[in-house]
Order: sequence, then C-alpha cells, then structure tokens
Amino acid sequence: MKKNPIGTSDVPTQVKNPELVEQRRQQIVEAAVPLFIKNGFHKTTTRQIARAAKVSVGSMYEYVASKEDILYLACLSIHDQVEQGVTQAVTRTDNSRDILKEVIREFFMVCHRMSDQILLMYQVTKSLPQQWQKKVLTNDIRISDLLLDALKKVMAAGNLPQLDDATGNLIAQNITVLGHMWTFRRWHLAELYSIEQYIELQTDFIMGLLVK
Repeated sequence: MKKNPIGTSDVPTQVKNPELVEQRRQQIVEAAVPLFIKNGFHKTTTRQIARAAKVSVGSMYEYVASKEDILYLACLSIHDQVEQGVTQAVTRTDNSRDILKEVIREFFMVCHRMSDQILLMYQVTKSLPQQWQKKVLTNDIRISDLLLDALKKVMAAGNLPQLDDATGNLIAQNITVLGHMWTFRRWHLAELYSIEQYIELQTDFIMGLLVK
C-alpha cells in the first residue's frame, strides 16, 4: 500500500526538498494534534504549535501556509495510521473467516488507540476548505473499502455466503460505524465493557448477520 505522504502537494510549501518537507510536517503535525485535542482547533494558536514543534513561527510557515493546512495534514496522518493497521491485518491472515475477525479486531483496536485523534478529525473537518473536506471524507470511505475487500476475500474462498454488492457494502459501512461508536461513545461504553468485550460482542453480532 502506498501511504498518503504528509508532504502532499495539496499543501503549498516554500521548501524544494521533499524529504525535508515530509520530516518537518510530521514534526509540526505531531506537535499540533495534542494541542488541538486539549485546547480545541480554534483556540490553538500557530505560535503554540511552533513552540511545541520546536521551530520558529517563520520557519513553520515555510512548510504550511495556515493552521487549516496543519489540520488537513493531521487528518491525512490519522487516516494513514488507521489504514495501515487495517491493511496489515488483511495481509497477515488467510482467507478463512478469521481474516474478517482479525480485520474487525484491528480496526476496532485502532479506533480505541486513536480515539482522541479520530474524534478530533470528525469534530473539525468542517473547518477545512470544502475541497479538503471532500478529500478527508473520501479517505474515510477508503477505510470502509478495505473492510469490504476483506469480506470479499472470505466470500470468494467459500467461507461465507455470497452477498450482493449493496449488502456487502452496507456490512462494511456498519463495521466502520461500530468502530467509530467506541470512539464517539467511549465515555459511556467504557463503563460497561472493556475494549476486548466490546470487540467480541460486536464481532459476534457482525458474523451473525453474515451467516444468516
């Protein structure tokens, strides 16, 4: 899988060295995300981000043009980490039903580990320019497509009943939403279930739908 480089050409830069752009933008994003989570996107200043990234404000603006640029790069980085986790789960398992269970587990665990980051992304996407909002949402659909690919592999191997495209797509979307539910409602769900219990119950629910 080719990852989304944080040095994406969508965001203009004054620096010609792509490796340096990648390095500095990663540094800036890693500094910005905890501040966005703690203070909120709108209350976080570029000066705070630059200080946390250990660069000057002037130097930071050589790699990004605005705080919205940083937010967009942060969203790409978050999606990339989720996508890598799901893709690795797909490639390390066979075509039995276990591949789907493993992919579901990995996706839910990524949602658990990155709950604050994923929640941030959904809260502030509306602050991005419209063309970037669309790209962030498209990246989200790509995660669901990976889940659908895993489902199709198991069906193709004859280890699950064949589903039509519409039903398979809906199942993949349901898995996505159930993973995000832990992110959005963990303040309540974590009082009732451990993440392991949540994964087991939701996986049983999903697999039950597939074998009916």
